[in-house]
Amino acid sequence: RDFLPRGSGIVTRRPLVLQLVNSTTEYAEFLHCKGKKFTDFEEVRLEIEAETDRVTGTNKGISPVPINLRVYSPHVLNLTLVDLPGMTKVPVGDQPPDIEFQIRDMLMQFVTKENCLILAVSPANSDLANSDALKIAKEVDPQGQRTIGVITKLDLMDEGTDARDVLENKLLPLRRGYIGVVNRSQKDIDGKKDITAALAAERKFFLSHPSYRHLADRMGTPYLQKVLNQQLTNHIRDTLPGLRNKLQSQLLSIEKEVDEYKNFRPDDPARKTKALLQMVQQFAVDFEKRIEGSGDQIDTYELSGGARINRIFHERFPFELVKMEFDEKELRREISYAIKNIHGIRHVLGPGTGLFTPDLAFEATVKKQVQKLKEPSIKCVDMVVSELTSTIRKCSEKLQQYPRLREEMERIVTTHIREREGRTKEQVSPHAQQRSNQMNKKKTSGNQVSDPSAPVRGMEVILSPLSPMLLVVAMVTSLQDEILVSTRTGVLGLC
Repeated sequence: RDFLPRGSGIVTRRPLVLQLVNSTTEYAEFLHCKGKKFTDFEEVRLEIEAETDRVTGTNKGISPVPINLRVYSPHVLNLTLVDLPGMTKVPVGDQPPDIEFQIRDMLMQFVTKENCLILAVSPANSDLANSDALKIAKEVDPQGQRTIGVITKLDLMDEGTDARDVLENKLLPLRRGYIGVVNRSQKDIDGKKDITAALAAERKFFLSHPSYRHLADRMGTPYLQKVLNQQLTNHIRDTLPGLRNKLQSQLLSIEKEVDEYKNFRPDDPARKTKALLQMVQQFAVDFEKRIEGSGDQIDTYELSGGARINRIFHERFPFELVKMEFDEKELRREISYAIKNIHGIRHVLGPGTGLFTPDLAFEATVKKQVQKLKEPSIKCVDMVVSELTSTIRKCSEKLQQYPRLREEMERIVTTHIREREGRTKEQVSPHAQQRSNQMNKKKTSGNQVSDPSAPVRGMEVILSPLSPMLLVVAMVTSLQDEILVSTRTGVLGLC
C-alpha cells in the first residue's frame, strides 16, 4: 500500500508512529480519529497531510507532537516504525532559525530509547562519511548494537561507481550491517507506479547489476522487512529480562504504597502532623543543600545560595574594603596633629617629647579608622541576608499546593533571619573595637615608637576584614541548625 506523503523538500514535519499489525482484514486507524476506520489508503495519505498542517501550518513548519497510525493487513509483519524528519541545515518558510537543533532534539527523543532499533538511512550517491543519520546513530549507539544501515538511491549512482564496499560492510562497518533498497522515483510516483511493480523492478535491479548480483538475496525492501521483524524480536528478547526486573521493582513500590493507604483516613490528625513535619524537614534539608552546595538540582545559569554568599565574602566584601583604602599621607598627618594636640605647649617647650606617642593620640586615630569598617561590614550582612531570603523562596517552591503553609513557613524563617541580622549588626562595631583593644595590649612598654611607620602598620592589622566576615559566616552556619527547630515549632499551629 502507498499512503505516506511524498514530495520535494521536507515532507515529514511531525514524527509518524506507524504500527503494523498482521490481520485478516485491511484497514487503518488514527489515534486522533478514534473509532474511524480508513479502508481507502489515499484517504490515509490526505489525513496525514491534513493533521500535519493542522499543527505545523502549511509553510514548512515542524512539531515534535507525533501522529499515531495503526495499519491492519494480512500482508504485513507485526512491527512498529517511527518516521522522523530528515536533518535540515537551512530554515525555509515558517521554520525557526534553529531548525537544525529542533529536529535534532526531536530525533533524540526517540533514538535514545534502548528498546528501539535505529534505521540509519543514507543515500548511495553521497559520501557516507558525511551521513547525518550515521553520525547521530554513532552518538547514541556507539557499540552499534541497535543500528541497521539502509542505503537508498543505488540506481542513481554515477556510471562506473557502486556501493559494494558499503553493502559488504567493509567501508564503515556496522554490527548489524547494511541493506540496500531501490525506491520509486518521483517520476514513478507521478506516473502512479504501484508497489508491486516497484518491488519487481527493485528485485530485477539487484539480480542484473554485476556489483550487487551476489548480494541480491540480502538486498531489497522485502528482505529489510524480514530483518527488521527478526532483529526487533531478538532485541526485545535480549532486553526483556531488564525490563521485567524494572517492572517488578515498580510493582513492589506501588504495592507498598497501596498498603500504606489501606487504613488511610483523610481526617486522621496524626497523619496530617506527620505529613506536615515531613514537609518541614524537607524544607530544612533543601535549605542546607543550597547553602552547602550539595543539592541534586544544580543551577547552570547563575550563582545562588552558598555560592553567591561565598562570592560576597571573597569578592564583593573585599571590593568594598578596597574602595575605602586610607591615604597613608593623610593618615600620617592626622597622627602628627593628634600627637601635637595631646602635647599642647609641651611640644614646643619640651625638647624630647617627640620620642613617645601618647596613648590618647594613638587611640583617637585608631577609633576614627575603625569606624570606617562599619559601613562595608553592614553592607556585607545586608547582601547575605538578601541571598538567604531568596534561597528561602526557592526552597518553598515545592509547597505551591499549600499556599498557607508556604506563606507561614516563609514568614517564620524570614523573621528568624531578621532577628539574627540585627544581632549580627550589633556585634560588628563591638568586635572591631575589641580588635582595637587587642592592638593596644600588644604595644610595647612605654609606647616607645622607634619606627615612624609603626602606627600605619598597626592600622592595617586592625582593619583586617577577617573578623566582620567571621561574624556573618557564624550567622549563616547557625541558621542552618536553627531553621528546622524554629520552623517546626512555628507551623505546628497550622494543624
